[in-house]
Amino acid sequence: MSNSEYRMLIDGDLVAAADGQVYDNVNPANEEVIGTAPRAGAADAERAILAARRAFDTTAWSTDIELRRRCLDQLQSALRKHAEELRPIVVAEGGMPVALTHDVAVDGCIEMMSHFINLLDTYEFERIITPIAGDEGAHRVVRREAVGVVAAITPWNYPLFLALGKLAPALAAGNTVVLKPAPDTPWSTLEVGRLILEHTDIPAGVVNIVSTDDNDVAGLLTTHPAVDAVTFTGSTATGRRIMAAAAPTVKRLTLELGGKSSAILLDDADFLTAIPFIAGTTMSHAGQGCGIYSRLLVPRTRLDEAVAVAVGTMGQIPWGDPTDINNYMGPLANKRQYDSVLRYYDIAARDGRVVLGGKASDRFDKGYWVEPTVVTDIDSLSPVPQEEIFGPLLSILPYDTDDEAVAISNNTIYGLAGGVWSADLDHATRVANGMRASSIQINDQMWNHQTAPFGGYKQSGIGREWGVEGLEDLLEVKTIARPAQQ
Repeated sequence: MSNSEYRMLIDGDLVAAADGQVYDNVNPANEEVIGTAPRAGAADAERAILAARRAFDTTAWSTDIELRRRCLDQLQSALRKHAEELRPIVVAEGGMPVALTHDVAVDGCIEMMSHFINLLDTYEFERIITPIAGDEGAHRVVRREAVGVVAAITPWNYPLFLALGKLAPALAAGNTVVLKPAPDTPWSTLEVGRLILEHTDIPAGVVNIVSTDDNDVAGLLTTHPAVDAVTFTGSTATGRRIMAAAAPTVKRLTLELGGKSSAILLDDADFLTAIPFIAGTTMSHAGQGCGIYSRLLVPRTRLDEAVAVAVGTMGQIPWGDPTDINNYMGPLANKRQYDSVLRYYDIAARDGRVVLGGKASDRFDKGYWVEPTVVTDIDSLSPVPQEEIFGPLLSILPYDTDDEAVAISNNTIYGLAGGVWSADLDHATRVANGMRASSIQINDQMWNHQTAPFGGYKQSGIGREWGVEGLEDLLEVKTIARPAQQ
């Protein structure tokens, strides 16, 4: 596609920014400008919000379940048809390894939409409360209705996955949407807007997509009185600011925020099976995932063994050019993240013993490349095991008892995900039950599935995405009481 074709979807039209401004889209693998995206201003955001408001208030979108199902089917079909066009965009603008686009980053997330499409056939949007003794004359109906206008704000790490993961439940619930992708990865989401316009019957204004690197536009989405709810994925620091901004208008919030997930290996765990998987998640997309395992907790008596297996694994996993199907890790997604990860590498060297990596990579002349890194002999309260890094850095921490392992796992402000490995499933389940996180893996059973709710304990967020809960998070509950029919 030529750059001129990247346009925002606002009120049923593909448009440039009102003032004609654009900003550069940069390939993080080589720092080359690959093109531009519209730089929406406040006027563009206002137009999008009011279009969404009008579409919600005046069209049948919020009440016509069959229309919503048909339109979501159309969108999924269009995405499937154009997946090969989306794939290189996701790779180029975000440094996503192309191998991952054949999984959740493109193909997988398109198929995951089926969960919400199918819910429209089975979900009980209305139910009758059974009268209790002495109250037989009452007839009470509980209805679940769309919240209204939803502002969806997504980050740069898995741009298409997160855009569809917010659009699908919001639209299935009957809401209208203003979606703002991260400034670093606008094109894949803008392409969704084009497919909506060209291949679906979604009414004008139901979906609006605005791209910008102007933080004031995102701020407007969180404060505007015509917006009823905000769904956001990103850092905990930004999530706090959104909560504060949304408070005066008491908006419904779904916040999927930071993580510092622990993998606990019990004393009977198979290290040669578990650690390569855990190390692989640490390197996947250069560690730029909220639910990756960035802390490996092992019995103190097996610490040296764990370090050796982790170093051996991470030293062998192929990484480099994200367009090479054999590579599992590409660059960091932008200069800010590159600088941040290198700062944590310095802290790791200061506070612990770096046994692999720990530096910027000299493998390429340009681009935001860092080495896969393992650190041990580090206090669990150091910034490296405590803070979300969003880079390929694995901390290996010893423990002496199950209770200590759980305490170390729980000693951060986060509570997003975790895992336990053991030959004894009952033992592993007892440990998992003590972990203060929302999504726990035991051995090879992954928690990330469209039918399973995902969200955060503590400062990892509020609300849930995916599962039935992901639909209900964007629904209001109304009770209507009237006399029973005589």
